[in-house]
Amino acid sequence: MADRTFPTPKTGPALTRKDFVSDQMVRWCPGCGDFAILAQVQKTLPKLGIPKEKIVFISGIGCSSRFPYYVDTYGFHSIHGRAPAIATGLKCARPDLQVWVVTGDGDGLSIGGNHLIHAIRRNIDINILLFNNRIYGLTKGQYSPTSERGKVTKSSPVGSLDRPIYPLRTALASEATFVARSVDADVQHLAETLERAATHKGTSFVEIYQNCIVFNNGAFEDIENRATRDDFVVKLEHGKPLIFGKDRDHGIRMKGGLTPEVVTFKPEEPPKDLLVHNEKAGAEFAYMLTQLEPPEFPTPVGVFRSVEEATYNDLLDAQIESAKKPGADDLSKLLAGPETWEVAA
Repeated sequence: MADRTFPTPKTGPALTRKDFVSDQMVRWCPGCGDFAILAQVQKTLPKLGIPKEKIVFISGIGCSSRFPYYVDTYGFHSIHGRAPAIATGLKCARPDLQVWVVTGDGDGLSIGGNHLIHAIRRNIDINILLFNNRIYGLTKGQYSPTSERGKVTKSSPVGSLDRPIYPLRTALASEATFVARSVDADVQHLAETLERAATHKGTSFVEIYQNCIVFNNGAFEDIENRATRDDFVVKLEHGKPLIFGKDRDHGIRMKGGLTPEVVTFKPEEPPKDLLVHNEKAGAEFAYMLTQLEPPEFPTPVGVFRSVEEATYNDLLDAQIESAKKPGADDLSKLLAGPETWEVAA
C-alpha cells in the first residue's frame, strides 16, 4: 500500500505562506476571485507539513491555469484540458509527491471533460480544484459548459441553448470519493475545505465558485455577499441538520421521505425531522444535495461526500508486486498468454 503520510522536514524552520509565494507577478484582473483562492492555497500548504519539493501543481489552459507560476513549488502548465491525464502519469510514476490539478469550468469540463471523469473514476491520489465562474474568461467572455441556459454572450448573442453541466454531479456520477464546494469570498470556509481535500486519500474534487469581475460579474452575488449569504447558503456539516438563515430559523427536511422542502421555525425549536447531513452515505445522497438550487433552495457548500476506497496508486503498487513473484518474469509465458489457437494448414 502506498504511504499517504508526508513527513515534515526535520531541519530548518517551519514553512509559512511566504515560502509558497513565487517571485512572479500575479496577472489576473483586479478584483478577480482567483486572488482569494491563491491566498488560501498558499496558507493551506504550510499546514500539511510537506516539503516544497514534494508538491506539484499542474494546470491546463485558462485564467486559473496560471496558478503554477504563482505558487513556489514544482509546477507544469500543460495543454488544454489534459491536466488530469498528466497528473495521473506523474502520480503513478512518483507516488511520493502531492499532486494538485488546477482547472476551470471551460478547461476541465469542455475539452478536458473526458480526462477529468477518468481521473476521478480511477481514484488517483490527487487533488482537483475546479474554478467555476460560468464563463470563458481568458478568451473574453464566451458561454462555458456551466453557463445557464439562455446565457447571452459574444458567442451566444440571443442566448445559449445548452443545458449546463453541473461539476459536482459529474464527479459523483464518476464515483468520486471526496466531493466538495466552496466560494472564493468565504475565505475561512475555503481554507477549511482545501485542508480537508489535501488530506483525503484518493481523488479529492473541489468546485470553487469564483467571480469573474469582467465577463460575468455578480454570477454568485447572493452567496458571496456577506450581507446576504447566510440566507442563501446552507453549510454542510457531517452529522448536523441542514439549518440556514441569519437567524438560523430555516431548515431542509424530506417531505414524504422523498422530496426536499424548506421549513421555517423558531431558532430555539428546530424540527426533529430536519435532514441530517451524512458525508459517508452513498453517492445518491450527495447527488440529491447537488439538486438543491436557488431560488427554491439555498446553495449547499461544504463536503458533500467523503469515503475511503482503495486508490489507483495502491492497486497499481499491489499489481506490480504481484508481477514480481517467481515465474512472473517468464517472457515466453507473458507473450503467449493463457490462450492459444492452432491454425490448420
